[in-house]
Amino acid sequence: MRLPSWLSQHLAALRALLVFTVLLGLAYPLAFVALGRVPGLDGKADGSLITVADKTVGSSLIGQAYTDADGNPIAKYFQSRPSAAGDGYDPTSTSASNLGPNSVVDTLSDNPDDASQSLLTQVCSRSLAIGKLEGVDGSRPFCTSDGVGAVLAVFYRDGLTGPVTRVVSVNQTGTPFLSTYDGVTVEPAKAGEDYQALGGVITPIRGDAPAHPVVPADAVTASASGLDPDISPAYAALQVPRIARERGMTEAAVKALVKDHTSDRALGFLGEPAVNVLELNLALDQAK
Repeated sequence: MRLPSWLSQHLAALRALLVFTVLLGLAYPLAFVALGRVPGLDGKADGSLITVADKTVGSSLIGQAYTDADGNPIAKYFQSRPSAAGDGYDPTSTSASNLGPNSVVDTLSDNPDDASQSLLTQVCSRSLAIGKLEGVDGSRPFCTSDGVGAVLAVFYRDGLTGPVTRVVSVNQTGTPFLSTYDGVTVEPAKAGEDYQALGGVITPIRGDAPAHPVVPADAVTASASGLDPDISPAYAALQVPRIARERGMTEAAVKALVKDHTSDRALGFLGEPAVNVLELNLALDQAK
């Protein structure tokens, strides 16, 4: 007896569903689970977890903070790159700040929940803090001495041209970083005011900071994922004197550990050399 065409089509679809369920829903995942058990690959499949004395201390693929309960850096450890993932290095909230080079004006508000820092001010404040921690010059171009973006809203008589009639330091509610600009007294900003909407021309001021800051770029900017486990050799080198002092080690010994935990460019030309912070800090603890 020949089945109706509609029933034959449904049975064919059911057979295809069962076959592909077995292949793609069972065989394919199980094959990759088995592949992940191959010696040499099993650690990566499990998340590259690092265990010390039967205690998991982290993953070599995910960064973490080395700070105390108040959020202050623990001086005897190398510090990681900043993170914008959740409250920091949260793998369930991996993300970047989504702020770009044009983010130079802070949102000032009397309500802390409504206030936010521009990318420029975040970089300036981080650089200043790292400079104090490491005992080096933390100044950067376009940053004020108190660690905010050195940005003015300049008002011209004819809109974009003509004499300057008013100047506001848009990121400072206290004493402005400049007393005058083009002969006009610089005003502090007022919370809630949008000076660009009022006609001010946003004007970053470079200042006299060195063109090549002492504090490296990766020390003051978060990665795209917010989970970067590595820092640059330059940032590691900046921290060596502090680590040696805090641990009573010679700088040569600390530099040797940094070298041992520095990975080269992939295939010799992809990316940049990097230092794994977790592995380096564990090696420091073991050396002690």
